[in-house]
Amino acid sequence: MLNFLVTNDDGIWAPGLKALASALVGLGKVWIVAPDRERSAVGHGITVHKPLIPQKVELEIGEEAAWSLNGTPADCVKLALEVLLPEPVQWVCSGINAGANLGTDVLYSGTVSAAVEGTIYNLPSLAVSVVESEGNYSLAASFVKDLLSKLAEKPLDKPTLLNINVPGGSPTESAITTLGERRYCNVFEKRKDPRGRAYFWMGGEQVDCIDDLESDVRAVQEGKISITPLTFKLTDEQMRQELMKRGL
Repeated sequence: MLNFLVTNDDGIWAPGLKALASALVGLGKVWIVAPDRERSAVGHGITVHKPLIPQKVELEIGEEAAWSLNGTPADCVKLALEVLLPEPVQWVCSGINAGANLGTDVLYSGTVSAAVEGTIYNLPSLAVSVVESEGNYSLAASFVKDLLSKLAEKPLDKPTLLNINVPGGSPTESAITTLGERRYCNVFEKRKDPRGRAYFWMGGEQVDCIDDLESDVRAVQEGKISITPLTFKLTDEQMRQELMKRGL
């Protein structure tokens, strides 16, 4: 039996979270701590200037317990692991996110940041997203369940973060991928409020770079489920050695 912490950035009532948690109930005990509202694109922010207030909720999907929290996805993982959960967990699972988290999306994603927080606690973690905002949550949840069943039989050598993106349709293939490049041509629409003050809405067009044939971006464009192992040890070791040689 495995113990799981499930969270997300779309909020405690999101259908993707319910689908993921329901699938994991078949593998072990599931606890849920998720934001009380949508917190997409908050990155790895944490709350330090106001109190965090967990509220017990009933999702009725076989979970051990569930809480909503007036904080970020990273807050949810921190409070869960430090305070709320009565037992240790073996996996932190974040999702299922409505929309892709490919390439540089991971730097902004609350979904991925929650999984990053799990690895900070030295726990294997995963983030799972459907590429289309109205994607097939049940297929993604089933894929994660099968993947975790296999990893339970032969665990990874070290705790890591698996970033999973499930394309639309009914994909039957998966690929172990690299983190691709996904950029946005940002557009700021200028408007004025009733008092004449300027404000801006940020939008933009997505620009995918698919030169790397093994990238996550390329895989989902080919209709494959992408699995990207990520690490956030950010030291550039090659440059560190170069600077040491220069005596800086």
